Amino acid sequence: MAADLPRSGVVMSVSSSVSGGRVSKLKLERFRLPALPPRAEVRAAVADSILLAVACLVSYWLTTRVLSLVYSVSKGDDALGGMWAVIATVFLFRESYNKSLAAAVSRMAATLVSFALCLAYLAFLPFHSWGLAILVGLSVLVAVLIGRPGDEITAGITTTVVIVVASLSPHDAWRQPILRLADTAIGVAVGLVAAWLGLRAVRPLVRPPESP
Repeated sequence: MAADLPRSGVVMSVSSSVSGGRVSKLKLERFRLPALPPRAEVRAAVADSILLAVACLVSYWLTTRVLSLVYSVSKGDDALGGMWAVIATVFLFRESYNKSLAAAVSRMAATLVSFALCLAYLAFLPFHSWGLAILVGLSVLVAVLIGRPGDEITAGITTTVVIVVASLSPHDAWRQPILRLADTAIGVAVGLVAAWLGLRAVRPLVRPPESP
């Protein structure tokens, strides 16, 4: 019995040191910096970032400068339209043109659902919190009923923005869905052009084809 005690103590000491070593190793691995991607991927990422920045600038300029010449509620509303167009452009920026095209369809489908519901509501009724809640719920429901359940979140977000902005500009609030639809269309168009340029012109320059 007495002889076994030191041996047990040694085993416990070794086990503790091993466990401590494993914990230290796990902590080091957890905080280890990831390896940098290859230079070709870095160049492609930089090119995509620059292309997206330029596309967002074009979307904002077209919405706040050109579209505002056709119709403008206020400078604040023009800025909101520019922001909405930029969001649509960013939403479309994917790793392939097919995915960007699918994102464009998704964005426009969600916006059209929100447009129809908000226009029908604001044409007859003013803003109300209950109206906001009902319209968001209907946006989700309609997106599912038309066979696009993946667009329900975007439709709900779009409806929320349109209705809340309409509450800030109650005069002719029914025009808000029309303006946001136009903003989204501009952002989607610019995003698709940017995605096509990135696929056909930019990426082949910065990422040469792999040798067979």
